[in-house]
Amino acid sequence: MKQYKQLLSMPHVLILAIAAFPARMGYSMIVLAIFFKTQQTTGSVATAGLAIGLYSLSGSISAGVRGYLLERWGQKWPLIILVPSYAAMIIAFNTMQSRESLLITASLLGLTAPPINLAVRPLWKGMVPDHFLRTAYALDTSMISFTTVIGPALVTLLSLSSRPGLGLGVTATLMLIGGLAVASTSVSRNWIPEKKSKDQQKLWRDRAIQLLMFEGCFIGFGVGVFNVAVPAFATQEGVAQRIAWIFAAFGLANMIGGLLGGLVSKNLAPLSALLRSYVLWVIASIPIAFTYPDWTITLVGAAIGFIHGGFLVFYFEVLEAVRPHGTQASSIAWIWSIEGSFMAAGAAVGGVVSEYYSPRAALALTPMMLFLGLIAFFIGKGRLSAANNVPTEEEDLRAMKDNSNEIK
Repeated sequence: MKQYKQLLSMPHVLILAIAAFPARMGYSMIVLAIFFKTQQTTGSVATAGLAIGLYSLSGSISAGVRGYLLERWGQKWPLIILVPSYAAMIIAFNTMQSRESLLITASLLGLTAPPINLAVRPLWKGMVPDHFLRTAYALDTSMISFTTVIGPALVTLLSLSSRPGLGLGVTATLMLIGGLAVASTSVSRNWIPEKKSKDQQKLWRDRAIQLLMFEGCFIGFGVGVFNVAVPAFATQEGVAQRIAWIFAAFGLANMIGGLLGGLVSKNLAPLSALLRSYVLWVIASIPIAFTYPDWTITLVGAAIGFIHGGFLVFYFEVLEAVRPHGTQASSIAWIWSIEGSFMAAGAAVGGVVSEYYSPRAALALTPMMLFLGLIAFFIGKGRLSAANNVPTEEEDLRAMKDNSNEIK
């Protein structure tokens, strides 16, 4: 853990991590907060899934625009405008009492989602030496994972209490505090986007980015189903209080996997590590369809989360190695836009299948989608060759600096 100790001692690292924490907590709570509010108000799991789907869809469609705003205007003003708007929309959603108003407000809520992770991710490259980038990405991923341990537990506790409105109220407060804190840090205020060359190829035309977007369709749909099927399963079985512990186990394992990935991944080229972790991720997800909302789904969820934590470290390292120059925020933003749109579709389908068929049938869709994504990766992995260098330290650094090529 010496690497993490050295990383945290570097200027601005700890300040940025602390500043972003409340906002990331808010993001870890919002999906379940929407689920509980909608389900409690309408009595329908399918409507709750649709609300999550509409929120995810509108947020995803506008993600690429938010990435463009960061690269065009910097981070200060996009965050200062969007963070309070998002918090206000959460409060408005909390007051809605009809099915139609909930669905409309959920859609508008996604449009105002502030680009917290899009803003924080590119800051690491200018804050730490190149040979600490992998560790920094691991720390960043693990910080997000840590919030997924606490956030679901907190929002479940608040939403199932005698004052269920507290779930969304606390979510709005955390987002307001954290978002404005990130915007006020010196590294965020002074961040200068990379300049693009005049003859640079359009991001959407990049063959590697196209592959990652295509693969993201499958991941997004599978994760969207999972995010709704798990709380739907527990709610239908009368054990909604277990939702918090299921997602907390997933988040804790995700955090541990990410930290370990940041420590041991230097033994493998980023692309090789990504593909190996992807295979393990698919295998670990298969038993999810045979679980029940008790220790079985908690154990399988933890296994999925552990592998997913390492996967994310390698994923972002591959992206940094091959993305086009000048796309620090927009590359991942547009990938998330496609992935998130299919996540929205998965959430809506997951709610319908869970209510009218079976939550297990919905959960079975997750490993199927991940498997299809893996196949797409293996078929098109040649497009990601810039991230498959021989695993020496010099070549590893060159891979992180080679931004002239393609994607993820």
